[in-house]
Amino acid sequence: MMMDDVLIVGAGPTGLWLAAELRRGGVPDVTILEAREQRSPHSKALTVHARTLELFASRGALEPFLAEGIQIPTGHFGGLPDRVDLRVLDSPFPFTLAIPQARTEELLEEQALALGVRIRRGVKVTGLTRDAESVTVQVGNDALRARYVVGCDGTRSQVRTSAGIGYTGTDDTAWGLLGDVVLDEVPPAIDEPGYMAVPLPGGLHRVICTTSHRPEGPLTLEQFAAQVREVSGSDLGMRDPQWLSVFGNAARLADRYREGRVLLAGDAAHQHFPAGGVGMNVGLQDAHALGWRLARVAQKTSSEALLDDYARERRPVGADLLRSTQAQTVLLTRSDPDVRQLRALLSEFIATVPEFAKALGENLSGHSVRYPATPGDHPLTGTRLTSAPLTTTNPFDRLVPARPVLITSPGTTTKPTMDVDKHEFSFATADEIAAVLVRPDGHVAWVGTAHEDLADQAAAAVRELLA
Repeated sequence: MMMDDVLIVGAGPTGLWLAAELRRGGVPDVTILEAREQRSPHSKALTVHARTLELFASRGALEPFLAEGIQIPTGHFGGLPDRVDLRVLDSPFPFTLAIPQARTEELLEEQALALGVRIRRGVKVTGLTRDAESVTVQVGNDALRARYVVGCDGTRSQVRTSAGIGYTGTDDTAWGLLGDVVLDEVPPAIDEPGYMAVPLPGGLHRVICTTSHRPEGPLTLEQFAAQVREVSGSDLGMRDPQWLSVFGNAARLADRYREGRVLLAGDAAHQHFPAGGVGMNVGLQDAHALGWRLARVAQKTSSEALLDDYARERRPVGADLLRSTQAQTVLLTRSDPDVRQLRALLSEFIATVPEFAKALGENLSGHSVRYPATPGDHPLTGTRLTSAPLTTTNPFDRLVPARPVLITSPGTTTKPTMDVDKHEFSFATADEIAAVLVRPDGHVAWVGTAHEDLADQAAAAVRELLA
């Protein structure tokens, strides 16, 4: 039986970006298995957040998205009437990009195929078994073998279930009803929990409302119109539905992100109510954090401890995702007097307390993620690379080769190191930073100051990062 280096189950955004990262990292054989015969024409997500735009920029993959998306300088937290100003973010992309997920998937698939990723559609995984050297994936009456398997196959992940990884959390208590429909009336701008209407390409609107009772059977236009009428006072003359869907507020987190040679990313690792448009973005960021690590381990240039680091760093991010979306779910789905007062108070804070609004913006955008550092490390360690310590407005193009980057001040002496790109930059900070080692995922691994033996310390930092 032939053996792939890595099999990825699921050809959504997370699986596509992970596959591309593995190929960028030099993995020869990367295959995606997807149960659907064709890409879905429907778009669960409509928003690409700033941190995800930075990831795309760091691989030279951003321009097609910017060319088609609509830049929106604000975001919402829990549907509150006062919106969060994203222009204060420390990023070249202080906005959200409105672009349907169906188009995002199409662009990501084009990039993955161009890099040599194989995509097999209409292939449903039914189970897997593992041994010390490989994972065997069951596909109908056939079996496929790979050195590593990554489940990017959604909340009902067969990979997660077959690997025996628990999915702990809460069940549905509220539901969202979604319709991509034609409207004969202009949607009113009302401050009501559980109601939202946004324009889509092609003359459609996406209308969302919430309910505490799940409709019987598949959602019909009549059921949907009745619920919208109850919330907003009008069914907006909705007709010609292109997509009707029901989703719940179950919140679950995988007990582990790694089980030997099986790993999880995206919705296979975390399930939540789609509040704030963050789900797809966190999945892409999972893939970005995993890709460079798995590429090195699969090629035996680093130890498997790198994969443990992925699980150790990203599971707390998943837990924070659930905390944020569950808090927003209360604001979005409940309309009792206590929650209305909470909405009014938080909305007032957004409008009047800049630090509070900025913290929410950083949470929504993915900028608040900081990975654990060792006590005594420089405060920048574990944070994402930004323009703040550098005399540049866009540091992300330095990361395009998907390799670690050592940035030094002009004239700094460093020892030759393999697998690391080097750039010289003047530092704009006042604490005498002279060198920064940046991981392939854009987070800072080490900071050196002018008072240190940078040549030896930089070489040691590279060895530790890639061990």
